[in-house]
Amino acid sequence: MFIIAGLGNPTKEYEHTRHNVGFDTIDIIAEKYNIGMSEKKHKAIIGKGHIEGQKVILVKPQTFMNLSGESIREIVDYYKIDEESELIVIYDDISLAPGKLRIRKKGSAGGHNGIKNIIAHLGTQNFCRIKVGVGEKPKGWDLADYVLGHFKGEEIKLMQEAFETAAEATAAILTEDIDAAMNRYN
Repeated sequence: MFIIAGLGNPTKEYEHTRHNVGFDTIDIIAEKYNIGMSEKKHKAIIGKGHIEGQKVILVKPQTFMNLSGESIREIVDYYKIDEESELIVIYDDISLAPGKLRIRKKGSAGGHNGIKNIIAHLGTQNFCRIKVGVGEKPKGWDLADYVLGHFKGEEIKLMQEAFETAAEATAAILTEDIDAAMNRYN
């Protein structure tokens, strides 16, 4: 079984912002594989289903981004999964161009507070992640204002394609392995 967690902030005001690309990707995966996202437990909205024959639990933590680790820790403990081989976290990355993906087996938080909190709660940085590029903040902008801002113009179509590709990459990790997915999508 795999836990696939997309990071973001709950409430309408944050829908479809740069910081919510994890939520948006989970929505695409849920739609593609007909997984209902209606159960509320472990400080998250979750959906249970199958992707290419693999049992999965899709997760959208409702703790707000900077406390994502609280929800992830509860889910990892409850379902007794091995976070190093059965957890995939999808989130935004400002160091990647909009729409680009980068899959990693492990790594530091790289300044991302949601990932920093997950690492603190799990006690390890060894878990799979799919980073979805949202682009660098413009010079003179506040980082929080940028990541909590909405995509504009051409970026919207580009990001929709990125969510679809991230969903494909997730399926590749589940059906092949992370190395094959990294070779194909990085």
